[in-house]
Amino acid sequence: MSALMVLENVNRVIGILFLTCYFYQLLYVPVALWRRHRVTESAPLRRYAVLISARNEEAVIAQLVDSLKRQDYPAEYLDVYVVADNCTDNTALAARNFGARVLECTAPVKSKGEVLRFAYNRLRGRRYDAWLVFDADNVVDPRFLAEMNNARMAGARAAQGYRDSKNPYDTAVSGCSSIYYWMMDRFHNGGKAGLGVSAMIGGTGFMVTQTLLDKLGGWRTETISEDLEITAQAVLAGERVAYVPRAITYDEQPLTWEQSFTQRRRWSSGTLQVAQCYLPALNEAQSRRPRLSLFDFEATLLLPAYQLAALAGLACTALSAALGGRTLLQALLLGLAGALGNLAWAALTATVAAGLVITLEGKWNRRLWKGLATYWLFLLTWLPITACSFWKKTTVWEEIRHTRTVAPPLPGR
Repeated sequence: MSALMVLENVNRVIGILFLTCYFYQLLYVPVALWRRHRVTESAPLRRYAVLISARNEEAVIAQLVDSLKRQDYPAEYLDVYVVADNCTDNTALAARNFGARVLECTAPVKSKGEVLRFAYNRLRGRRYDAWLVFDADNVVDPRFLAEMNNARMAGARAAQGYRDSKNPYDTAVSGCSSIYYWMMDRFHNGGKAGLGVSAMIGGTGFMVTQTLLDKLGGWRTETISEDLEITAQAVLAGERVAYVPRAITYDEQPLTWEQSFTQRRRWSSGTLQVAQCYLPALNEAQSRRPRLSLFDFEATLLLPAYQLAALAGLACTALSAALGGRTLLQALLLGLAGALGNLAWAALTATVAAGLVITLEGKWNRRLWKGLATYWLFLLTWLPITACSFWKKTTVWEEIRHTRTVAPPLPGR
């Protein structure tokens, strides 16, 4: 068998595996498009604690605390705790001045999960009904707590809200990150909710009840991706994370490619860590009692492997095309043409998908053109990021400094 035939067969196998794995993910789209979110208003009967992990966030922490103090929910049912994580600035003072309670964490920590575990262990005796987690750069919609309370009263023991963007128009990178989050909100978590499986906890703007934490043995995340890990623990415990699209949190997105690479490498490394720790237990649970929720979460954990397969497929396509040339120049040109053809198709589909989600979410604005034009590149750069994460995982959380106060864009502006 010639080298060309071998490469073509390998590329064919990779393509079949890749399409098979992604076919299931594509089911999210029609389900998310047709699902209607129903809300039952409930009286504010539950007591909540907010946990905010903050390291040197003096410039933004007051804005978050202020937005939490302005919730359409009785103040006596909400306590806000800022966990000052080895801060060297005035984060703690700024938080106190706006009415938050402050816990000082001076022990060495490697991840946000360790900071949250520190706070939970200090406060668990107070027996809050549920815990809400935010990042220090967030701004929270006034209806967030009321919507989460509706979900709680409807029976949810864990829930993820809608992650919107504070600064979608700043740079091409912040625009790409914003589109990515809208895509995850609408199609990923929206599709999962429509299928009746667990939504993904996304690091901020989520709720976990004390009942669930008691069932899980407390806050015991160990990886750099505490959000994905607690989702894994909930799924293994037979729980479903609810998706609450009307509970909105606004994030500040990275401004530069360097910041984005750092953030996404942490995400990829965290996914690989969680996959390594939890896939054996998920497979064992699936063998005992097959469930769609287990399969769905396993498919999510395998996303880095799909990305690696896509990178391998791109290389095989280029090599297969190159072997059809008779001279070195022809081989180079054919190989380049094969790679560019695949990239052009990927860029087109990514741009169309981005345009679709912008339309569905009502986010069209001419200032977003830089993000829309480069969204394909944002996704493409994820392939080498994932490959690097397979080679060497990031195991320590790296700070992305926020140095300015940014208000979320007004609707229609």
